[in-house]
Amino acid sequence: MGSLSWFILGLVIGLLGMLPVIRMLLRRAELRARQAERRARGAERLAELGSMTSGLAHEIKNPLSTIGLNAQLLTEGLTDSPLPDDERERLLRRLNALSREVERLRGILTDFLQFAGRVKIDPHPHELGEIINEVSDFFHPQCDQANIMLRTQLPEHPVHLHVDEGLLKQALLNLMINAVHAMSPAKSSDGHSSHTTQGELMIRLEDDGSEAVRIHVIDTGPGIGPEQLEQIFRPYVSGKAGGTGLGLPTARRIIEEHDGRLSAHTEPGRGSDFVIELPRTNAQTHAV
Repeated sequence: MGSLSWFILGLVIGLLGMLPVIRMLLRRAELRARQAERRARGAERLAELGSMTSGLAHEIKNPLSTIGLNAQLLTEGLTDSPLPDDERERLLRRLNALSREVERLRGILTDFLQFAGRVKIDPHPHELGEIINEVSDFFHPQCDQANIMLRTQLPEHPVHLHVDEGLLKQALLNLMINAVHAMSPAKSSDGHSSHTTQGELMIRLEDDGSEAVRIHVIDTGPGIGPEQLEQIFRPYVSGKAGGTGLGLPTARRIIEEHDGRLSAHTEPGRGSDFVIELPRTNAQTHAV
């Protein structure tokens, strides 16, 4: 038998030996194709579900506004009514409770629609220190009301980055609101604080020349336990009574849309530090 025949025979034997491997690779490829198809169908169903729930939330929000308006009109009418004082006060308390619940539900729906909707950023060059100062000026009255000292710490040099100003301010406000809630004392049934506290909230902009710029939102609250720390960025997980649990997840989504990262560093009893990391490269990424 010539060398060519031996070569052909060896090739055939080699191919026959490879058949189990080829069949295994084909089965794996088929399995991956089926999994990809299932994921695509699942994503499509989730998109449909998201669209349906958003539409339902809008449908609920509209009549809520009507209920709130009518409650306000009834309150105004009862104020000047000839009813006995005790009866009028009883009805006014019920209407005030109704109005508060309407506002609470409206806030829940607003947060849900904001979280469920697509976050689309429109970045432009901004000086981060100016954004922080504007947000701090806006939030100062709320800190004063809660007896919390608000401070900012900015580098001596300006820090320019491509960001969506409105969305970044929203993320910062969500973190600051979360910090104030963490430092606020519990309220009694009559709506008054059980004790007076003095907390401190600091917004620090850190630019050390590395690949990322960091914004710290630091509070002197009670901190977060390890078991809660794993949950705080999940939707509808809230440590505040009546909270929607969407503030932190929404802030994280906004930062991630900027190609950044939001993390929490905390020590129970000594406060928390929420850190926004914004890469310098996002200027080139989103400017294209």
